[in-house]
Amino acid sequence: MSDAETADRYRYFLPITTRWMDNDVYGHINNVTYYSYFDTVANHYLIHEGGLDIHASPIIALVVESRCSYRAPLSYPDRLRAGLRVNKLGNRSVTYGIGIFKEGENQTSAHGYFVHVFVDRGTRKAVSMPERLRTALERITVP
Repeated sequence: MSDAETADRYRYFLPITTRWMDNDVYGHINNVTYYSYFDTVANHYLIHEGGLDIHASPIIALVVESRCSYRAPLSYPDRLRAGLRVNKLGNRSVTYGIGIFKEGENQTSAHGYFVHVFVDRGTRKAVSMPERLRTALERITVP
């Protein structure tokens, strides 16, 4: 297990509701579910803070790389919050840092990153991200 990160390292938080189906036969949230939590917090931020229209925007974001380190088990019906920050902001891509916290705890139960590349919806070729999205991402960028 890797070292935990603390909540003060993240700039945006989203409550996450665990579901019965998130548990696996070992009684804890299955590892693949954490990637769903990662995707949820990043896209929630892009939609609500960056103005991304997931249905009509000519530019969309695709995940091209991800990683998660687990340090403490979680299980249904735990209440969680996902922390989000930007570790690296380019012209066509962004690397997020994401932490999953059990409600009331300051250290991550899991944390990692994923990389979004912004592409043209039709051609899937990389393009510069829209200015409104870039401005929103700058607000949660950490040194």
